[in-house]
Amino acid sequence: MDDNQSLNADSDAGSGRPIVNTHIHLPPNFSAFETPEQAVQIGAAEGVAAMGTANYHDFRVYRRFAAAAAQAGIVPLFGLEIITLIDDLPGGGMLVNDPTNLNRMYLCGKAITRFDPPTPSAARRIAAMRSASDDRIRTMTALLAERFGQVGLEGGTTDATIAASVAERAGVPVEWVALQERHVAMAFQELLFREVPQDDRTAILGRLFGTTTSVDTADAAAVQEAIRANLMKAGRPAFVPEAAVSFDDAFRLILELGGIPCYPILADGASPICAFEAPAEELAQRLLARGIHCAELIPVRNRPEVIDRYVAVLRRAGIVIMAGTEHNTRRMIPLEPMALGGEPLSPLSRETFWEGTCIVAAHQNLAAAGRPGFVDADGRPNGEFADDEARIRWFREIGADLIAARCGAGVQA
Repeated sequence: MDDNQSLNADSDAGSGRPIVNTHIHLPPNFSAFETPEQAVQIGAAEGVAAMGTANYHDFRVYRRFAAAAAQAGIVPLFGLEIITLIDDLPGGGMLVNDPTNLNRMYLCGKAITRFDPPTPSAARRIAAMRSASDDRIRTMTALLAERFGQVGLEGGTTDATIAASVAERAGVPVEWVALQERHVAMAFQELLFREVPQDDRTAILGRLFGTTTSVDTADAAAVQEAIRANLMKAGRPAFVPEAAVSFDDAFRLILELGGIPCYPILADGASPICAFEAPAEELAQRLLARGIHCAELIPVRNRPEVIDRYVAVLRRAGIVIMAGTEHNTRRMIPLEPMALGGEPLSPLSRETFWEGTCIVAAHQNLAAAGRPGFVDADGRPNGEFADDEARIRWFREIGADLIAARCGAGVQA
């Protein structure tokens, strides 16, 4: 019986799995949540058994997340996300998992264990990445402030004032705040809403954008996205290119932090699907060639049949897969991963995502104790097993036991 037949045969078990989510962003990163405690509180109310983070640049808030999760009976999984550039793709470059920027790959790290504090080498890498990001955001903010000033909106907005506001909202020291584009867009949306009556906002946005707009000017999140799209993206007045973080540097950082490199699949979240990801069989081979043995979907972007296709193909190649929701906008959606349009996931995908979450939980627990994890310090699969399936099965069982012990849900491997 092959992997897909085995998973299909177990589909009834998959339908009864606890809810797991391996990719959310916590404040002070841009997030739907006000605090990490709120994220855990909502997760507990929705029946989430394991919840994983994917923050950028600063991870000190994870202490609060871990403490809240322990009280709520939720397994906390610690991770990060890095934007990288790859310079050795064929033909001079291709779209990877960013539909608008050639050679740009989002890369995640799962089950990081050495982040508080990081090793000296990892700390230097993180500091360099954050410094470059901070410089970029500072320049973008200044360009936006100039643009808004041209239409009479002088708010005195700087990167420092935005960071202070974010810190106050999240209840964290300002040093923990690593600003993102979305923070900046929200600050200028709030300036617009504060200074301009709703009936006049469309005209002001038209002057800002240099074109007419049909955005709902009562919808804060929609206006934020319109500001990003019309003013902050490539070719727009406040665009500043990101500093290059090489794939190799990001990959090494994840391993130094004790984690598992993980590729976030965009799939039909882009139309057409990015060349790097099509077809699914070639994506699997490209990931394995780069030493990536773990992947993740944000299913709300994808049609159910596409999710199942990528899940089946990658899992057959020995790549474990999980799912998350991001929660990186101000729109509060359920923490249970669902397909595009709120369609439920198939038993095949639910079972595979459960398996991947168990493996991440097992790696994190073992690595934190100084024991060999799912991958070693060079990113190679644990060599103590006869084959991929034996390794996956063993880590799955360990992780399922850990989740069951924490959430008391009668979980079976």
